[in-house]
Amino acid sequence: MEVLDKDLQSVQEVRNLIAKAKRAQDKFKNFSQEQIDKIIRNMVEAVEAEASRLAKMAYEETGFGKWEDKVLKNKFASRTVYNHIKDMKTVGILNEDKEKRILEVAVPVGVIAGLIPSTNPTSTTIYKSIISLKAGNAIVFSPHPSAKECIIETAKILSKAAVDAGAPDGIIGCITVLTMEGTNELMKHRDVSLILATGGEAMVKAAYSSGTPAIGVGPGNGPAFIEKSADVQLAVKRIIDSKTFDNGVICASEQSIVVEECNREKVVSELKRQGAYFLSKEESDKLGKFILRENGTMNPKIVGKSAQVLADLAGISIPYGTKVLISEQSTVGKNNPYSREKLAPILAFYCEENWEKACKRCIELLMNEGKGHTLVIHSNNEKIIKEFALKKPVSRILVNAPGALGGIGGATNLVPALTLGCGAVGGSATSDNISPMNLLNVRRVAYGVRELEDLRENEPKNQCEDNDSVSEKDIENIVKSLLLKLQR
Repeated sequence: MEVLDKDLQSVQEVRNLIAKAKRAQDKFKNFSQEQIDKIIRNMVEAVEAEASRLAKMAYEETGFGKWEDKVLKNKFASRTVYNHIKDMKTVGILNEDKEKRILEVAVPVGVIAGLIPSTNPTSTTIYKSIISLKAGNAIVFSPHPSAKECIIETAKILSKAAVDAGAPDGIIGCITVLTMEGTNELMKHRDVSLILATGGEAMVKAAYSSGTPAIGVGPGNGPAFIEKSADVQLAVKRIIDSKTFDNGVICASEQSIVVEECNREKVVSELKRQGAYFLSKEESDKLGKFILRENGTMNPKIVGKSAQVLADLAGISIPYGTKVLISEQSTVGKNNPYSREKLAPILAFYCEENWEKACKRCIELLMNEGKGHTLVIHSNNEKIIKEFALKKPVSRILVNAPGALGGIGGATNLVPALTLGCGAVGGSATSDNISPMNLLNVRRVAYGVRELEDLRENEPKNQCEDNDSVSEKDIENIVKSLLLKLQR
């Protein structure tokens, strides 16, 4: 029996998917705004009806988080994103400035490669499909191997809904034979115009080095500073809500708490009252061994696990009902797992002398990992909030909000998104929460408004051209005078 090479199968499948997507997008790019909006609406309704089933599939396949929270994420990725973009103009003339005589025209980028993580698999597939098609593009997905089945199923539902509403077949595709070679083919193929990459740092770097334009996001490592003017009870509630939502798998969730000495005891007491457990030095060491792998990357065994599962993993006894595990720390570095990104209900705890030193500690944490991503500040002091806004190397600062749901635009008025740009400091092409407007080009039509003579009139005049300058007769006399002097 002949055995087919899986790598070759994967590469061929990718080529077929891209060819089909390109043919579909060649038709789709000519659709009207009304046609596209009808398709998007049908996709939202179809996937919203399957939100619970897809959430359970994602939980069962990956073992990450809580399926109940994944239902909310699926509805956020469909209905909340849709409500934000439904009236957005993405086809034809976007803007006409009659005074300056400039037209701005929307141009779809073409075929998009969508790389999907295992942490938010179904919700990210929904979100990327909706914003890609809203901008007139096709999309082909490369699923994370650990979440393959739920991503493929989500893509099937979205594809069928789009085609049923009039979209060309192939407008949404998904790799089913997964290999690194297949994903590389997708990222480097000449007919792929843009990569939309969400996932691990290595994968995002691969996207940026593929030679294809890419929008990618790096790891989050957002600190939460509880400043002395904050409502401590509410601040702690928001942090725990965020860190326990889907067991902390959203990259905008808090990774550290930073406090001032003057309010340390109050914050610690409130954290304990609301279900946090402070680890001893010995317990911190035990759990710390499981946070990172030998190669320095986050251990997938901790991702999206509850506090109790984490404690059992490390052989630690914790009180029943513990929501979050906290380790007091005084250092930051690549080898300190608590100062790194932890997509689980684990928090580092830092105490600083004053808000200025707390500010520096937050910057240190971000520069260690998570540059350009997210920071949270709980404060009622506008002056300090603005100081943080001016100095922090992040793309989004959340004030008095839970990190996870605030960063993605659920608990704030940021653009609802599951791909959060980290800006140049974080190695990203943009600092935006990614929307359809990031997935199209803008063609500008500019009418002429000045002639060459008009431009010359605005040039600074030479001294000799000035009305009060030397005349030709004066110049003639000066030359004669010089000649006479030279003859003597």
